[in-house]
Amino acid sequence: MPLFAHAAPVKTELEVAGWLPYWRAASSTRDVVPNLGALTTAHPFGLYVQEDGTIQDTLRITEEPWTSFIVAAKIQKVRVIPTLVWTDGQAIHTVLSNTRSRAKLVKDIVALTVQSGWDGIDIDFESKWAETKPYFSAFLRELYPAMGNKWVYCTIESRTPLASRYDTIPANIAYANDYVEINKYCDRVQVMAYDQGTIDLELNRSTVGPYAPIADIRWVEKVMREAMKTIAPRKLVIGIPTYGYEYQVEPRSQGGYTYSRMWAFNPRYATDIAATLGLTPMRTAGGELQVFYLPEVLSRKDGKTVNDASSANLGVPANALSNTATAPSVRTAFNVMSWGDNTSVAQKINLAKRLGLRGVAIFKLDGGQDPNIWNTLWGR
Repeated sequence: MPLFAHAAPVKTELEVAGWLPYWRAASSTRDVVPNLGALTTAHPFGLYVQEDGTIQDTLRITEEPWTSFIVAAKIQKVRVIPTLVWTDGQAIHTVLSNTRSRAKLVKDIVALTVQSGWDGIDIDFESKWAETKPYFSAFLRELYPAMGNKWVYCTIESRTPLASRYDTIPANIAYANDYVEINKYCDRVQVMAYDQGTIDLELNRSTVGPYAPIADIRWVEKVMREAMKTIAPRKLVIGIPTYGYEYQVEPRSQGGYTYSRMWAFNPRYATDIAATLGLTPMRTAGGELQVFYLPEVLSRKDGKTVNDASSANLGVPANALSNTATAPSVRTAFNVMSWGDNTSVAQKINLAKRLGLRGVAIFKLDGGQDPNIWNTLWGR
């Protein structure tokens, strides 16, 4: 660790961070303000780095509702640490590999953080190239001391253990993140332990029926244990999703399924469809809620969702696919929705405690998540 003092002494209890997305600024701040006491850190999400390395205030953080929100957070002694997002791998490499442009970005981040009175910055640079790894490490190494007593949070991609990801592990594995360096130059390391999909072959094969979860608790534990090998548990934070994904699933003639991700959704989207079809969401072995259904049974007539008679020709009940036992027997395309709720959040909080990690970070808090999540966060 660097010898200089950095950031304030940390609390011993489990920390909770939450991301508030700019595209739902009004509902995000309205949802979080009454619950600020349940949080340690609020991440307005986000500021964006442009192709040339300049920072764009996508949030409009100097305007309402953010100005009032920041005042309320400070009164509650909640850290305000906006997230700086960059997802252009080419641009990241170009800027960070150049000593001069990298230094300018560091200077701009420090100046913006200090002038704005924020408690720190959350670095969320995604889609980096493997060859960018040393330059991203250099960026953090230069940013960390320059931030003085401000917090440096690093939000990074999950890393699935190789034995779970491959049948035959490739001889050469290249990563874009140097966990050893990240451990040195980040006060908090928030692992985006979500968007799992089909990456874990081991869990795929042990599951009956379609399997494309957001964040199976068993996979999340693997990911965090992998990170714990090189990142101090006192810095590690589990990123927890509150949204879901819908996939179109196509059974393959040789067995298994092909998945086409359609879109992300907030839980009410799924629960409304389930209610319309008379389906009960099932709790998976991974802790999430899931519903299978035939899109053919949904059609629009006079603005109302109704059952479509054509579903009678599919050889399955019109409201079919209520559980994983039914799904494997269906040989036509169908949809699956998986999402996180209060129970899955509670499971991951318990996992963080069991592993002795610093805390959890919720993506996202915008009023669209399961409202019962707040009860769990208050009671942690």
